[in-house]
Amino acid sequence: MAPLKSIAFASPNPGARLIVLGAVHGNEVCGTHAIRRVVDAIDRGEFELVAGRVTFVPVTNPLAYANQRRNGDRNLNRRLAPSSAPREFEDHIANWLCPLLAQHEVLLDLHSFQAPGSAFVMLGPTDNNGPIEPFSHAAQEEALALRLGVGRALDGWLSCYAAGAARREGVTEATSAAQGIGTTEYMRSVGGWALTLECGQHDDPGAPEVAYRAILNTLAHLHLVDRGEPAEATAMEGLRLCEVIDKQHAGDTFARAWKSFDPVHAGELIGTRHDGMPVAAPFDGRIVFPKADGEAGQEWFYLATPSPRLAR
Repeated sequence: MAPLKSIAFASPNPGARLIVLGAVHGNEVCGTHAIRRVVDAIDRGEFELVAGRVTFVPVTNPLAYANQRRNGDRNLNRRLAPSSAPREFEDHIANWLCPLLAQHEVLLDLHSFQAPGSAFVMLGPTDNNGPIEPFSHAAQEEALALRLGVGRALDGWLSCYAAGAARREGVTEATSAAQGIGTTEYMRSVGGWALTLECGQHDDPGAPEVAYRAILNTLAHLHLVDRGEPAEATAMEGLRLCEVIDKQHAGDTFARAWKSFDPVHAGELIGTRHDGMPVAAPFDGRIVFPKADGEAGQEWFYLATPSPRLAR
């Protein structure tokens, strides 16, 4: 198994501290390819770092990557925190990764997804002092999100996840939120800001190009390289996750092969429980992250509604 590895470039001039992650999930390799391409370009002198610091982690989870699967022992993007008694491989990664994240100000985390679909960016919350994810850098996240080269932005992840987990386990949302903490949530918890870019379907040959363009645009927007300010998206759809529905039984089935961001209308049949009970959309919106092969007792699908953030 490959060791944990990061590649850092630093300028003598002050500037932002950026970290870029690939393969947090081992079967999501578009970020890995894009990071290696950027590192090679810097090494060849195609462009130089004129300010600040950037750290690249091409393969964040080498166990999952070596086995060409999503997880090693568990999902690295849940319950991410340092551990005084590491047991699973992801605990050891966390003990290395969390301090590394804390040394930076900005995180770009590059992912892909299973079903066909268009690339999108996941934002953190709006500025708030609440118990789930207090935050004060929403404007910085929004400005970068507009320059990554995608046309859809999604927010509301942690609060929606926490509500579902709290309902499932009978605890408070503040307690359940800790289970939903991944790389971006951890970065925000230590004072930074972060975006997750879902670059396309796992095997889409265009996904590494989406990731590569996003890295270059991020470097330029943060003034780490001298490439000019990237243009803002002229059209952007804003969506907010607002409800999660769990799969209750292995026999729960979808009414059709849903894809993320398919529209649903109030009363439309989404699926059927194993006992024949229909599951209908409670309102007009979009279905997000449908998991036809998901486990009973876990998320089955999310629902999203329009958000005014970034919409244009």
